[in-house]
Amino acid sequence: MQGLNGQLELLSRDEIEKIHQTSLEILQEIGIKMENDSLLNMLAEAGAEVDYDRQIVRISPAMVEEALEKAPSKVVLYGRDGKPDLHLEGQRVYTGTGGTAVNIFDLKDGERRPSQARDVGLTARLVDNLEHIDFFVVPVYPDDRQKKKADEARFLNALCYTGKHVMGGVYSAEGIERVIDFAVEAVGSEKRLRERPIISMITSIISPLKMERDYTEFMEYIISRGIPIVAPPAPIAGATSPLTMAGSLAQLNAETLFGIVLAQILKAGARVLYGIVPTTMDMRTSSFRFGSIESGLMNAAGAQLAQYYELPVYNTAGVSDSRSPDIQAGYEKMANIMLSGLAGANFIHDAAGLLDTGLTVAFEQYVIDNDILGMVKKTLAGIAVDEERLAFEDIKEIGPEGNFLTAATTMKFLRTELYDQETFEADRWEEWQKKGAQNAAQRSRKRAKEILQESEKKYLSENLLNNWKGQDPVEVKNNE
Repeated sequence: MQGLNGQLELLSRDEIEKIHQTSLEILQEIGIKMENDSLLNMLAEAGAEVDYDRQIVRISPAMVEEALEKAPSKVVLYGRDGKPDLHLEGQRVYTGTGGTAVNIFDLKDGERRPSQARDVGLTARLVDNLEHIDFFVVPVYPDDRQKKKADEARFLNALCYTGKHVMGGVYSAEGIERVIDFAVEAVGSEKRLRERPIISMITSIISPLKMERDYTEFMEYIISRGIPIVAPPAPIAGATSPLTMAGSLAQLNAETLFGIVLAQILKAGARVLYGIVPTTMDMRTSSFRFGSIESGLMNAAGAQLAQYYELPVYNTAGVSDSRSPDIQAGYEKMANIMLSGLAGANFIHDAAGLLDTGLTVAFEQYVIDNDILGMVKKTLAGIAVDEERLAFEDIKEIGPEGNFLTAATTMKFLRTELYDQETFEADRWEEWQKKGAQNAAQRSRKRAKEILQESEKKYLSENLLNNWKGQDPVEVKNNE
């Protein structure tokens, strides 16, 4: 059930066009601050108005329109060894991990600790075996690595332990170069990697209305190597963007459109996703909120904006502000992922594993979220209505006061019509007590341990790992 289509529309066509026009006015009248003189010159040559003293660039609606015509309406991100390729277009929906968490609940004792490079390998191996998680955005930052080694530790561990497409944020020019070089060796050639990219990368636009020097340089290099990219702004409504959802969307849309323009000026046809990470601030406490329903609404609306531009969208849903895998985590995740899914968001990242406003991941949460994603995908699949499934002959044969336990349609569709989630609990009270009275989090933690103990697959050859002179992937022992 991969690549299903959404069907929800929060914004009318008129409302979308009002947001679009406001975004164009922001870009033309206010502009974006960009700390890169060479790219300012490139933008000026392309027709932008540049204030070099303030490092402000203003672009016209015509420049935006030209970039939208050049940007691909479909981007394919590739998996390996039978894992799914992601055909990002229209309203096709895929769900996966995300985040740059700095903490993890240890699988041995359940204690929260700083995340390490080995946790990239462990989470990658777990996700590789969870069927409703379609891709792996590297979810943790390796606290045991220096910043200049972080990119290698993250991407190499991920590529070693999952065949699903790998995306990640990046931290150093040297690290980006070495990661791409390694990916070239993994697939066999630079040409092969360009044709079938098994990695993609995340840079950033800083809200409000700024592109920092490092990220512009990263973006330029990544595009030159033919790697798909996204540069999502992450505005906080009420703090780094207007409190109103409409105003926050207008600013966010202007920021991500600027990223699209810059990418296409760097290379016409560059594979770039329309990226959004809208969040809110709790106005009572000034705390940052990732799991608010307004974040979900803005992400769903952002998917509509991307569809208006005919661009594939990198969308955010599934981070909970809860500190543990509890009922708050469940309802925040389900509500926001369902909104994005129904809106037809193509690449829903952060959809599994994240708690604590994105600061912490939990192994058991990946298992729970896999079930949530399965339920979302079941919803997107809808209800199949055909002559066989209408089951008139079964109803006629069984008639009043009968039962359908052995009916022909029951036998045929027993394993496909109803979704059977792994963390589901339906035992009677007495049976549940005999089994230890475990809740969903406890059962999911046990299942995560089982998956990691059972799985031994690596996706990189020992020869490649032994010959690579960079940061070798951390060996993940089955009993860990």
